[in-house]
Amino acid sequence: MGALSRNTLGDATSPYLRQHADNPVHWQQWGTEALEWARERDVPVLLSIGYAACHWCHVMAHESFEDEATAAVMNEHFVCIKVDREERPDLDAIYMNATVAMTGQGGWPMTCFLTPDGEPFYCGTYFPPAPRGGMPSFTQLLEAIDDTWRTRRDDVLKASESITAELRRAGGALPAGAVALDGALLDAAVASIRSDEDVERGGFGGAPKFPPSALLEGMLRSHERTGSAMVLESVTRTAEAMARGGLFDQLGGGFARYSVDADWIVPHFEKMLYDNAQLLRFYAHLARRTGSDLALRVTEQTAEFMLRDLRTETGCFASALDADTDGVEGLTYAWTPDQLIEVLGFEDGVWAAGLLAVSSVGTFEAGTSVLQLPADPDDAVRWESVRRTLLDARSRRPQPARDDKVVTAWNGLAITALAEAGAGLGRTQWLDAAQHCARSLLDEHLVDGRLRRASLGSVVGDAAAVLDDHAALATGLLTLHQVTGGAEWLANAQQILDVALDHFSDDTEPGSWFDTADDAEALIARPRDPVDGATPSGASSMAEALLLASVLSAPDTAGRYGAAASATIDRGTVLLQRVPRSAGHWLAVAEAAVRGPIQVAVATDGASDLLDAARRHAPGGVVVVGGTPDSVPLLADRPLVDGESAAYVCRGVVCDRPVTDVDALVEALAR
Repeated sequence: MGALSRNTLGDATSPYLRQHADNPVHWQQWGTEALEWARERDVPVLLSIGYAACHWCHVMAHESFEDEATAAVMNEHFVCIKVDREERPDLDAIYMNATVAMTGQGGWPMTCFLTPDGEPFYCGTYFPPAPRGGMPSFTQLLEAIDDTWRTRRDDVLKASESITAELRRAGGALPAGAVALDGALLDAAVASIRSDEDVERGGFGGAPKFPPSALLEGMLRSHERTGSAMVLESVTRTAEAMARGGLFDQLGGGFARYSVDADWIVPHFEKMLYDNAQLLRFYAHLARRTGSDLALRVTEQTAEFMLRDLRTETGCFASALDADTDGVEGLTYAWTPDQLIEVLGFEDGVWAAGLLAVSSVGTFEAGTSVLQLPADPDDAVRWESVRRTLLDARSRRPQPARDDKVVTAWNGLAITALAEAGAGLGRTQWLDAAQHCARSLLDEHLVDGRLRRASLGSVVGDAAAVLDDHAALATGLLTLHQVTGGAEWLANAQQILDVALDHFSDDTEPGSWFDTADDAEALIARPRDPVDGATPSGASSMAEALLLASVLSAPDTAGRYGAAASATIDRGTVLLQRVPRSAGHWLAVAEAAVRGPIQVAVATDGASDLLDAARRHAPGGVVVVGGTPDSVPLLADRPLVDGESAAYVCRGVVCDRPVTDVDALVEALAR
């Protein structure tokens, strides 16, 4: 174990772990060897969980983990393990549940003290270097934990056993068949969501405000089913508020993680791939549905941001841009009026300051302002020139660090968004990017037939993929199958779904899923969380993938996917009834399921106005496939009509007569 008496994070494939490779703390990566070392030394494990774009993770690292004296205490009394929550969401889920159970709240950095068997007995989040606001200093905490471990071991073990038992008990399956899936359930869920709307400022609930990405997609699908003007008003109100505030990068495109205020003005500046992928999908859908110039602009600039700032050399997408630049939040993004004038000249600088809500008082720190766009400019050409000039000037400022880790699930979300938006809005470059990313993921993350969670610089990590990795990638591949007709995308998606069905489903509770595979590393509990968060849950993501596969696959395999989709959605209905704001992706999938899902198969022998119209006018969740008759399962036995392209529209197993006219197709889709 002598090799463990040093910091071993330099060998990690996680940029977050590598950030701590020079700490005087003898950090270890999670694994049996580190736990065994704690057992041999008879000391607790100090588990620190965070991620690269986390502001307070950096703060605690600078204050405590870089401090020689603090590190000496950590090294003497603990085996210290550092975990990237994005690389190991299974560990993060288990110990976050423990932290919330003990403290009533969670967050990162997460600081947990474990027995050498991995059982938690004390958990918290950030601890300061000196006593502050009723919190002990980190060193005081370390000394108290060490004393308790040495002098009250029985109490520690009883506490850890009790907490572990509760974690296992809480990981049960959702009830089956508790609530019927129908339009009434979905309407009630949307009404409940709307009752929490901040009608004046957009969004749901109070500050801090997070972009409700999946929730907005689900509500937009609800509007398409019901025609409710009030639901559409709620959707567009939030969409516009987010797009015009500081949450959206008015120069470079893309959204920050959340707004610290209720008015969407000041963001927490980290930019996450998963937020931007989901919001790209939503805004592209909104642009198609409403023709909104604002939604189209946000769509284009978000895609531009992803391709420019997050795309890696492999063609996949990096996880995040940091919240800080050189340790200062917002340094890259905030402006003063004088800085605008310096870059643009007096006339354009004053004009831009008024347009972008930049004043001498400032909306951020030290008299600086986060750029907003409260109203569209009266001169669009001038604004585009100013935007490009400011973006170029900003690119010469110090830039936030980028977490280059490629996460399977989040890249799956990006593939779906780029492919769907590219097909619906006629942007072939987005579709090309989606295909390139998908090929790269399949080449690098699929190892001996099993998915891995993440890679860095074409080096795939050891961590096994979890449920949402399988589901999100499968959905992305099925979306590519729809928009390209490529049979290989369907075959790869089916392979991934079959692995998920074999290794993640709960055989005793049909429709329920574990977030880790049955042959993955055995932890103190097997995580299972069906509630949607910043990203869709693994279970709701599987519901979407299975629903798509059930209508895109040949009959001999479609039945298995359809039965699993139905059982999964059946479990999710209780979330839509009880906690609809935490079931946004469930809502989106359920809306598609209640409508059939709708399928549009366009038989054509070449370019087709019918196919273009189907993709442009299809409601969210509609399956659209085009190609020569019998070229893919959904086009089986669907010929041309009198030598012309024909669109076959079905809802579930009930089909309309084929149409050959664009207007007739649009009318059918509107029903």
